[in-house]
Amino acid sequence: MPEEDDNRPSWRPAAKEVMRRATIAEAERRFGTADPIFNYRWEHVVAVHTLAMRLARQTGADEEIVEAAVWLHDVAKDTGDDHPQEGAAFARDFLAGTDFPTEKIEAVAQAIEEHMGLWRDEPLDALESQVLWDADKLTKLGLTAVFHWVGLRMAKDQPLTMRSLLEMRQDAEWQQKTVESMHSEVARQAAAERMAAFDQLWEELEAELDGADLAEE
Repeated sequence: MPEEDDNRPSWRPAAKEVMRRATIAEAERRFGTADPIFNYRWEHVVAVHTLAMRLARQTGADEEIVEAAVWLHDVAKDTGDDHPQEGAAFARDFLAGTDFPTEKIEAVAQAIEEHMGLWRDEPLDALESQVLWDADKLTKLGLTAVFHWVGLRMAKDQPLTMRSLLEMRQDAEWQQKTVESMHSEVARQAAAERMAAFDQLWEELEAELDGADLAEE
């Protein structure tokens, strides 16, 4: 490595920190505080990281590319629907200033650019893009999604009732399309299991609220 590169920051802690700061800025804008009761964006990214690294090992994807893409995939979330493109541009510039392998930077940017959407009509081509997409969407399924949504509503200081919680299920009809859009078999199986847990949770909650578990005389 050239001598001038010796002082470049280590990419992993730098990427993690820049994402953490981005979530704080988003929280300040959305919730009016840098320290909300639940930092949804940060919890989401941490969950994606756990899933993506497992999927990378199971599918043979490049773990460095996947991890860098995970930490930076929502770094520009505040820009709205353009956040994948803005995030990819940020990643190119940011990683170039760290010790991240130069030859892998474009693959990171590509994965970030391609992670948009709750379902897909056509699969992605690059394995690392597939892994990020699957991990990102798995966090929107199952019990993880339920508790993320509840935490988000609490952070927004929105009132909750037990009955209003049931409405979350009605707003998630798109999730079956997400399950069907998973790229790897292991992700597809996990997505199906998460949906089964999701459905069971709401069914059991509704039954309890209705007293259906009380035996008739």
